Amino acid sequence: MWRNRNVWIVLAGEFIAGLGMWTSIIANLEFMQQHVPSDFMKSLILFTGLLAGIIVGPLAGRVVDSNRKKKVLIISGVGRLISVCFMFLALAFDSVTWMVVFGVALQLSMAFMFPALQALIPQIVAEKDLMTLNGVFMNASTIARILGTALAGALLLVMSLYTLYLCSFIAYALLLVSTCFLKVDEEISTDKQGKSNSKGAFKEMIPVLKTMPVAMMMLGISLLPILFLGSFNLMVINISELQNSVQIKGLLYAAEGICFFIAALFVKRIMGKGSTLKKLFGLSVVIAISQFLLFFADIPIISIVSFGLLGFALGCFFPLVATYFQTGIPKEYHGRFFSLRGMLERLLFQVVLLSSGFFLDTIGLKYMVLIFGALSITIVLYGLFQANRLSAYKLEASSSVS
Repeated sequence: MWRNRNVWIVLAGEFIAGLGMWTSIIANLEFMQQHVPSDFMKSLILFTGLLAGIIVGPLAGRVVDSNRKKKVLIISGVGRLISVCFMFLALAFDSVTWMVVFGVALQLSMAFMFPALQALIPQIVAEKDLMTLNGVFMNASTIARILGTALAGALLLVMSLYTLYLCSFIAYALLLVSTCFLKVDEEISTDKQGKSNSKGAFKEMIPVLKTMPVAMMMLGISLLPILFLGSFNLMVINISELQNSVQIKGLLYAAEGICFFIAALFVKRIMGKGSTLKKLFGLSVVIAISQFLLFFADIPIISIVSFGLLGFALGCFFPLVATYFQTGIPKEYHGRFFSLRGMLERLLFQVVLLSSGFFLDTIGLKYMVLIFGALSITIVLYGLFQANRLSAYKLEASSSVS
């Protein structure tokens, strides 16, 4: 796997793109703190971009399945560059409106990029190397996140927001160049008349997913981390204000990122063999515990431990989920499935984002995390109940056959 140039191009591209993305995220937070006083209004701004990603989701899935993944990645890369130009206008005119346009343009390009990249990864390595590559791939983004947030936080002290966005633009340009060097023999699935199998869009996936109840359950449980991630940036801002500390932002991102890196690097050893679904349930409980710990967010060490625990759980969680979907879902449906998953994630992300903005303005961080933690545990218990019912049904069916 390590002699495969495509692997290195994908990893380097993700690292470079991650640097650009997290540099712009820190800059976005700073821009919103300067121009948007309300947490709920901040969440509304982020909501608009995510809504655009959901609307274009069905089209993105169909485009990914009916075209070369490399071509889709290149076009979405151009879209990322254009989106940053809108942020330059936002800075020039101190305009929140242009920032909203930036968010919409960025999410539109991401709606195409995510399913294309997830569908491309299984085509560049053997199936036995998929979990390793997924773990390393996520570590590349994690290292970029740690470096990007740390550097952006430091650079904010000596540089303008314009310079930070310029750095982000350069990173996206390097990503676009690296994508052009990918060499993958891609096959587009066609029917007997030579037409693409993607014409039915999401409708074609329904009968496939109905025959895969475990995949449906995995899809549901894979959305649980968004209860934490959807409010991630708003909580970081709130914890910083609660502790009256600017430095805690970087420490929280670093704690989560470092623990994510360690877990994703050794995910194959940590998780070992056994039921992937049961492992995900266990990791979901850990995520819920990390939410409950933030009831004591005014204590710096506990907030850092909470984010570290979250990072470790997610470092194991995401490679397991990605590998299962890449191997368990038929390849001809990858684009539409990953687009559907992306739409569901964005939809839930929006709900959590708006809810967290509202809760932070009304009941505060401490009671909000209790609600989210309790909801996480409820989802896990419901998932376990459904999994036991499925096991009992299979056992009964096999007994009746014998």
